[in-house]
This record gives sequence, structure tokens and C-alpha cells, in this order.
Amino acid sequence: MSEAEELLSTPAEWDLPPERHRHFKDVLMQQIDHDTAVTPRRNRFLRPAVLVPLASAALTGALLVTLSVDGRGPATGSAPSATAAGASVTLNRIATAAMASDTVRVRDDQFVYVRTLGRENTGSFTGPVRLGALHTEERWTSQDPGPLRVTGWIRASGKDAIMPDQMLPIESPDPRPAGVDHPTYRWLASLPTDPDALLARLRKEARPVEGESRDQAVFSLIGDLIGGTIMPPANAAAFYKAAAKLPGVREIPDAVDAAGRHGIAITLDDTGFATRDEWIFDKETLALLGSRFYVTDPDRGITTETLFGTTAVMETAVVGGKGEVPDRAAAR
Repeated sequence: MSEAEELLSTPAEWDLPPERHRHFKDVLMQQIDHDTAVTPRRNRFLRPAVLVPLASAALTGALLVTLSVDGRGPATGSAPSATAAGASVTLNRIATAAMASDTVRVRDDQFVYVRTLGRENTGSFTGPVRLGALHTEERWTSQDPGPLRVTGWIRASGKDAIMPDQMLPIESPDPRPAGVDHPTYRWLASLPTDPDALLARLRKEARPVEGESRDQAVFSLIGDLIGGTIMPPANAAAFYKAAAKLPGVREIPDAVDAAGRHGIAITLDDTGFATRDEWIFDKETLALLGSRFYVTDPDRGITTETLFGTTAVMETAVVGGKGEVPDRAAAR
């Protein structure tokens, strides 16, 4: 068996960013496994800020079709209790806290390191959701403006981690310059800090798939960028203020991340999909804690909104190279 075949013989849990599409990746990769007996394996769904590991880059295929299978309609379930006005107020408070945070500058020759905890669905593609064990994921994102094919590296560890403790490259099919597909500090710093101008820019950058509303694509894109990068405080604040302007954003008074930490969550109700995302923030500091993802899929017997995955951002730092972790960087 070749390395690529071996990698794709199990769901590629490590090939998506921790803050985006955890609710899709199990569905997509299990659909690939499900189809293997009758069709060649296809590469997973490609989206902005979603880059493919080197081992699977040669298998680019039509997973947009696969995604539309699960994207039958908006997620259902009990609506969050707080109003959209409350979410707007909370997001503006979060923006104020972000503006007051320390400025961390990142050079083009460095990497942004993010360590997360996560749980994802390990159930079958056609069956109910079964959350797997909590495991760790580390990601190193290159700040080189490129264009680059390998834009970062990822390593997972713990039970239910795929290819545990192996350093795996994150690669796009074509070289990517700095941008939504390769969000560097320098690129993020170049974005508008006026929330209306930023929202207009994000609406152009977001690429909704079939059945997904543009607002949901923007909400998810913001989630990618606030959870997996480092940016100047003014830009971070602008992202939260832009999110506050999205119709349908709501606050959830209590939500729990993958590490068991309670916080306030922000969600977007009308996703256009069978899935819904939540961003979770500390109730006191308003710092980002993690995310939760929900799915509704009657064809799989999931008739009420069900937790599909959860993450917790445990550490974000700047390091000098791939594989370097913050404590080692401090010891240099």
C-alpha cells in the first residue's frame, strides 16, 4: 500500500483547520471511505483557508458534490435564548477587549503556532454521531507571503488522532499568496479596520458552496481567522465588529469548549446548511476559548440538532520554525 493510500484508508482528521469544518470533515472523509468500494478515492473538500496535506494533494476531486449531500437545509433545534441585539452588544465588548490586548508582531520568517484540543465525530457516515476521544492538534502556519504550496505543518497526538505524533505538511494544489487561503500577519494587518469596509471585503473573499448562505460563509471565514492566526489588535477588533453586523448572529449565555471551560457563545442561526457553528469566549476576559459545531441530518437519523465536534484553543504563539513549540522558543 502506498503512503497516500494508507493515509486515505482512515478519515483524515488532521487535514482541516481546527477552527473550521470539523463538522464537515468527518462527513466528507467518511463519504470517501463509503464510496471506496465502487469509486476511486477523492480528495476532501477545498475551501478558503482549508489547505490539503501533502500526502493527499494528488487526489483532488469533486467534494463539492459530497458536501451538498449533507447540506440539505438549515440546522434545526432550540434557538439560542438571547436576542441578536444582545449578540451585537457582546461582540462589540469583545472587540473592545481585543483592541486593548497586547500587540504581538510577527515577522515574515516566523511561524504562528496554535495548539488546540478537540473532539470529532467518529461514527459512520450513514449513522448517528459518536464523538471520539479528546486529542491535541498543533499547527504551524508559515508567515512567508509566498506564493507557497506548503503553507504550514500539523501534528496530532492522543487517542483518535490520525497519524499521531507525525509532522504533516499542509499543502494547497497550487501556490498560494498571502490571503484568505494563507492568512499571514502582514496580510491581516493590511485589511480595513473600519468594520463596514472589512465586511464588504469579506463578502467578496468568502466563497459559499452550494446551499450555504454568504453570511454563513463570512461567519465561518471570520471564525477561521480569529481562531487560527495572530493579528494586530485593531484588526481583531474590526473582525468582531464586522461579525456584529451580520444578520442572524445570536448570543448563547452558556457554552462549554472542548477543555470544559464555560463561556459566552456567538452563533449564526440561518446558515443555509444542516450545520451551525459557535464561537465561545471567556465570560470575564472575553478571550476566545474555542468552538462547537452542530449538525442536523434526518437521512442519518439525526433529527434534532446534535453536537458534531468541539475545540478549545489552548495556546497561540510565535515561533521560529516548524516543529518548534513556545517553551523551546523561549529557551533559545
